[in-house]
Amino acid sequence: MAKRERVVRMSVELPLWRALAGYRVLTMLYALLLLPLNPDKFERPWVAYAFLAFLTVWTLATLPYVRNAAACTRAFLAADLTIALTGIMLTPVADADAQRVDGPTLPSIWTAGAVLAFALKGGWRWAGLASSLVAVANMVQRGEPSGDTFHNVLLVWVASIAIGYVVEVARASERTLARALEIEAANRERERLARDIHDGVLQVLAMVQRRGTALGGEAAELGRMAGEQEVALRTLVSSGLVPASRASEDASQGALVRAFDDDAPAGGRPGDGDEPAACDLRSLLAPRTGARVTLSEPGAPVLLPAAAATELAAAVGAALDNVERHAGAGAHAWILVEDWPDEVIVTVRDDGPGIPEGRLAQAEGEGRLGVALSIRGRLRELGGTAELISVPGQGTEVELKVPRTAGTQGEDGA
Repeated sequence: MAKRERVVRMSVELPLWRALAGYRVLTMLYALLLLPLNPDKFERPWVAYAFLAFLTVWTLATLPYVRNAAACTRAFLAADLTIALTGIMLTPVADADAQRVDGPTLPSIWTAGAVLAFALKGGWRWAGLASSLVAVANMVQRGEPSGDTFHNVLLVWVASIAIGYVVEVARASERTLARALEIEAANRERERLARDIHDGVLQVLAMVQRRGTALGGEAAELGRMAGEQEVALRTLVSSGLVPASRASEDASQGALVRAFDDDAPAGGRPGDGDEPAACDLRSLLAPRTGARVTLSEPGAPVLLPAAAATELAAAVGAALDNVERHAGAGAHAWILVEDWPDEVIVTVRDDGPGIPEGRLAQAEGEGRLGVALSIRGRLRELGGTAELISVPGQGTEVELKVPRTAGTQGEDGA
């Protein structure tokens, strides 16, 4: 079925915490197997049975504490490491030959799980502290440490510190990604608001200025004030001071990943279950035709996701507004729609005087962002392109290309 996107939270640490929970259970089972496999080894087996029974209950009861960093409290870490150290120090009491080179301690490799919990919670410094305490306990328990003892202690120490360092790097990367996504979402929302302002408020202010100047009198003063407000608003938009709305707030909640539902129409947003899956582009462009605007389109429907079709039609409208404003009242425009298997191409051509070289760059510098935002900005967010060709004295041609997949992946995740 058709799918839609939603924003979900995901932490890069979660797989590590799940792995730690599994490790604790598996190493607990391993420690339990050592007792029946070596029945004659323990001089006081009841000490070993009592400790391992307590270790089993503790491991299973505290699984919720190793679910994530928030659940793993400092009190739990201290108690967990204390149990591991106690098991190491109880080994000589239960094992008649506890100081032999190859003799495992009562908690065995379960101890490493307690150290890894420190690494995941507090990074490499916490891991270094916990592994150092385990190293001291092993040295004291052995009495006369061998080369293998030093090797095992060093292995736990290096591995835990390395994992703690990786966790710190992962957290920093996650924060950086969240900040980058927040900035990207804010910029996209700012561009969208700027396009809306350009297509609406700025157009009205420019019209009031022209009409007021033409009428004269009090209307001229009104036109002058509208012109001042237009300049101020253009400056505000081009300087990036238009506030981003809900998009940046949503993005700042954490790293964003794409997840899909199977209950929404193609091209829809969450909550837009009534939006049609596809829209005929011709029906959106038809109202733009008139005495000086001609539409040439295929005989069959030109279907695009509704959001993509709406944005493409708005870009065409912006191009036609530019024709009306800059090419003169008598200029004619032609719209050509081409429906290809992998993309839709819409060309807007006029017979006006054309655009002088360097005029677009100058207009953007003055804050006139009609082409940059209303046309290119829309096509960029759809994954398409907008190409403008203008020869002085021979008119202007704007070619808009939109891929067939535009709008099916959501607009910008905001």
